[in-house]
Amino acid sequence: MNSRAFITGVSGTDLGAEEREFIRNERPWGFILFKRNIATPEQVTQLVKELRKEAGEADAPVLIDQEGGRVQRLGPPHWPVYPPGAVFGALYDIDRALGLSAARLSARLIAADLLQLGISVDCLPLADVPVGGADAVIGNRAYGTEPDKVAAIARAVTEGLEQGGILPVLKHIPGHGRATADTHFRLPEVDTSNSELERTDFAAFQPLSDLPMAMTAHVVFSALDPAHPATTSATIIHRVIRGVIGFQGLLMSDDVSMNALSGSIGERTRAILAAGCDMVLHCNGKLDEMREVASQTPVLSGVALERARRALASRKPPQPFDRLAARAKLDALIERAGAASA
Repeated sequence: MNSRAFITGVSGTDLGAEEREFIRNERPWGFILFKRNIATPEQVTQLVKELRKEAGEADAPVLIDQEGGRVQRLGPPHWPVYPPGAVFGALYDIDRALGLSAARLSARLIAADLLQLGISVDCLPLADVPVGGADAVIGNRAYGTEPDKVAAIARAVTEGLEQGGILPVLKHIPGHGRATADTHFRLPEVDTSNSELERTDFAAFQPLSDLPMAMTAHVVFSALDPAHPATTSATIIHRVIRGVIGFQGLLMSDDVSMNALSGSIGERTRAILAAGCDMVLHCNGKLDEMREVASQTPVLSGVALERARRALASRKPPQPFDRLAARAKLDALIERAGAASA
């Protein structure tokens, strides 16, 4: 594998000549799809094939954010609507087993959708623990406000994805729930004490430290590193993510083009890698930025390469699955949650 340590988006529903040349020459490790890349099942399947063909890697990871609720890149009329994470939390409060079952079922159904398209990675589950007064960017995407509950539901979601042959990406490590701003637009700062962060935010991620991949949070934790968000903080990556939380899988940044980060795209890329992330994620499909990321990104090697190989090798074959029965059961559970909260 001679891939570079970045994951890239593309601009539209098919590849232009310059994008093809860029992928062939720069060899990104993987790709990520957004709504702008989605039209029909046939089109998405073909785009995924073309991305892998140009990359020269038959198993090049293709990622998507398919959570359900507000964050769902695949949707009607070709794909069903899935519930936001808070629905599983509401069911969990009624009956723990039912909440976990619904979370697992939803993820298993999502996995079936992705597998048909050739998409191999879902940026899910979330282990963010929201607090009162935080920005709504997480909101009902979260599974709850108690770390053990969040971790349990996140584990069930992971199981559903893995049973369907899809690799999970844990996000947003070490926690986005306290952020008072949407990192797409500006950088939030959390001034909570380290002891409280360990008791709440970090505690939700610790039981999930065995997941193959995780995505960082563009959030400043002033008690740990007042100068840098987690994504570009060597202190947080080494002391908290690799240390306190114990995550040893492939660590990718959140989108390098978000306004929470400062400096040029090239400067951000260098800072992400220097801090200890294994992989830079670039999402917006702007070719000039893609070139800047690639120019500052090395070929995968050493520990980062080993983590990348380990992540891909952890992908499991899909298990037998009755899709119609699973959907009917999930709908019944969602209806129960709605009735209980009415």
